[in-house]
Amino acid sequence: MKVSSVSEMRGLDRMAMEKFGIREELLMENAGLSVYSVILQKLGIRHKKFVLFCGAGNNGGDGFVIARKLHSNGGDVRVFLLGNPEKFKGAAKLNLDILTRLPVEIRKVESGDGIKREILHADAIVDAIFGTGLDREVEGIYADVIRLVNESGKTVFSVDIPSGVNGNTGKVMGIAIKADYTVTFGLPKIGNILYPGYALGGELYVTHISFPPVMYDTPSMKVEINLPPPLPERKVDGHKGSFGQALFIAGAAGYFGAPYFSALSFLRAGGGYSRLAAPKSITPFLANKGSEIVFIPQKETTTGSLSLQNRGALLDLAERMDMVVLGPGLSLDEEAQQLARELAGEITKPLLIDGDGITAICKDLSIIRKRKGPTILTPHLGEMSRITGVGVQELDAEKIRLLQQTTRDLNAIVVLKGAHSLVGLPDERIFINMTGNAGMATAGSGDVLTGTIAAMFGLGLPLEEAVRKGTFIHGLAGDLGAEDEGEDGITAQDILDYLPLAVKLDREGLDEGLRDRYAGVKFV
Repeated sequence: MKVSSVSEMRGLDRMAMEKFGIREELLMENAGLSVYSVILQKLGIRHKKFVLFCGAGNNGGDGFVIARKLHSNGGDVRVFLLGNPEKFKGAAKLNLDILTRLPVEIRKVESGDGIKREILHADAIVDAIFGTGLDREVEGIYADVIRLVNESGKTVFSVDIPSGVNGNTGKVMGIAIKADYTVTFGLPKIGNILYPGYALGGELYVTHISFPPVMYDTPSMKVEINLPPPLPERKVDGHKGSFGQALFIAGAAGYFGAPYFSALSFLRAGGGYSRLAAPKSITPFLANKGSEIVFIPQKETTTGSLSLQNRGALLDLAERMDMVVLGPGLSLDEEAQQLARELAGEITKPLLIDGDGITAICKDLSIIRKRKGPTILTPHLGEMSRITGVGVQELDAEKIRLLQQTTRDLNAIVVLKGAHSLVGLPDERIFINMTGNAGMATAGSGDVLTGTIAAMFGLGLPLEEAVRKGTFIHGLAGDLGAEDEGEDGITAQDILDYLPLAVKLDREGLDEGLRDRYAGVKFV
């Protein structure tokens, strides 16, 4: 499922009208009818009381269509206008004119006090105040109305996007509607899918409003939901080398979890042969927990980090691997950081860099640009800020654009970790991952992700698909753990332990509930 920006959706609207002759009035009618259909399905219409808040744009016009449909099918409808009614034009004005000829109460909102009673007695509220193009803070009477709606406890249906949510970023513009259901048009917008907009939208539906697939299912649309292809069948006569060999260069004194979680998650997600190159002093402790890992004890610095003396042997070993993971728990020791930079520049196999490895290469990003082999980076927002030189707040507000810029500049695959992690490819395609939960914001979770991605590559997926699949499986394992244990208490160990079940369920085909959940939207 493709996901559009606000400008892309405007372009699709123009194309529908100019190329295919689908008039604006028809697009608006289809949009309103789809919202009406969801209301009918979820609440019912006849003898129910509805309050509709309509802004002075096309979102309000959609609201007028909904009001007409509700009225014609037995609903008790009251419409409240926000903004100047004289600003309506085109299809929105046409539908307002039609509505004024029906026995439907239409009033302009002058203050919050005038609508409290109507909200109190309503069965449901339809939010058609702002559309996806909102680019300013919500203030004044608009903020008052949104606050009253949110405090009412009534069922809320939002039109296209909850009012107050930015359609390009998902950010709240001061205050926003918290909807129970949202029906978005054409395609889901980025703001429908990214947090916090996604959480405010409730159950999300999409209608293509008569757009032919040739319009939206096109390579020019670069952002989509992450629904990766199936895993290849596991060879019945395979041996451990058949399912991938990965080298993990990780760990330092005091950093026991990161190397363990990354190297063992490779095996738990289906990989065949996991080698861990860690400082010799911590290897016995790691072996007590992960005896299935093949350990390659390394020379270390006086502080217990990996020494530069290991460089030649590690380069030789890396060339015999299918993938190398560099960085989990490596420490900020300068010698270990220099080792990471030199290894990153010379390893020719696919290289996944995480954690302290990212910190190391941030001092010289030309290392990544010059690499002969493919590169995968798995930063969180703070690490991505160091990569881009952009502050965390600005980065968080412009994630899609800045991720596309970074993947293109570095010619690297980047997994920007967080709620609905983003997988960015060098051709600027972005995949929004819908698996995972807030309980996974815990130490070691990202280390499990590195091993899971490496395992998907070992199982035979092409590299880009392996990164997408690994991100999906990692989140699914976290969801399975949270379902059994609760989000508050799950740890990286829980995510690790649920990896085999996650892979099993993915191979068998997820049940309908999980398929709907991870598709991100339902169709109407």
